[in-house]
Amino acid sequence: MEEVPHDCPGVGSAQAGRGASCQGCPNQGLCASGAGAAPDPAIEEIKEKMKTVKHKILVLSGKGGVGKSTFSAHLAHGLAEDENTQVALLDIDICGPSIPKIMGLEGEQVHQSGSGWSPVFLEDNLGVMSVGFLLSSPDDAVIWRGPKKNGMIKQFLRDVDWGEVDYLIVDTPPGTSDEHLSAVQYLAAAHIDGAVIITTPQEVSLQDVRKEISFCHKVKLPVIGVVENMSGFICPKCQKETQIFPPTTGGAEVMCHDLKVPLLGKVPLDPRIVIRFRLKAGYRISLEDSRGRCPACPVYREARHSPPCTRLLSVRVATKDSLFWLKHRIHQPP
Repeated sequence: MEEVPHDCPGVGSAQAGRGASCQGCPNQGLCASGAGAAPDPAIEEIKEKMKTVKHKILVLSGKGGVGKSTFSAHLAHGLAEDENTQVALLDIDICGPSIPKIMGLEGEQVHQSGSGWSPVFLEDNLGVMSVGFLLSSPDDAVIWRGPKKNGMIKQFLRDVDWGEVDYLIVDTPPGTSDEHLSAVQYLAAAHIDGAVIITTPQEVSLQDVRKEISFCHKVKLPVIGVVENMSGFICPKCQKETQIFPPTTGGAEVMCHDLKVPLLGKVPLDPRIVIRFRLKAGYRISLEDSRGRCPACPVYREARHSPPCTRLLSVRVATKDSLFWLKHRIHQPP
């Protein structure tokens, strides 16, 4: 992997591509031409478009298969439980769009209007957009290099007619590359509330999630907190808990303590999600708790008793037996 020269003057410098430290850099010609310093006009266009979107939240993880898309879907559903709250869910996993399947919207199409692309609406207050809606078949492979992916994300943010939206949830692919950089770059001027980072308890996942947290710090993206997904399984028959993915290094709790980021909660494995999927009803599961148990209630109680200087938005997300309460740290007057 090519490293940035230690004394790189930066693309905005008059010495870009001309300084001694630029010699041998593969981007020397680009920097010297000044093309890299020119601001993308789409940033201002997206800033203007996003004026109708109050809060923007990215769902990230350095690791694949930890449940980002499922969590994003639950988060969108939880927010949309309030009929007066307008929610948008944007899937920017260009090569592996799973939101249409998870939301039960396979086969739906995007329509063009005079004001741009119209999202696919699952409910009157829940709109969804994904590259999966643009494919002729869900089995079609999207074989794109970085610039084309970036162009697609730009188009989603600039050309989709979201309307007046309270929350825009952005589901991302794993990693810290093109899609993530594009989302942060294009939304930075419009203000991003922060990122919710998803992990599973085992160290093989935590290793990559630490990189994702480092990425957030480097690009100045606030970390709302971490959710430990697939955190144990309680048998619906005998009620015995089993750790499918043992937290051999302490899981998300120890990682969050070490890195000084909030642990929002732990979401257990829930077989009802699979049942709903088989019924083609989407991944959303009932928010009713038939047995009255609430393993995630400590998270809710913590949210209720948090300092009044931080306004906490308690968001209901379905989990094993009840609700998962996600705290959104959005700093505004109480």
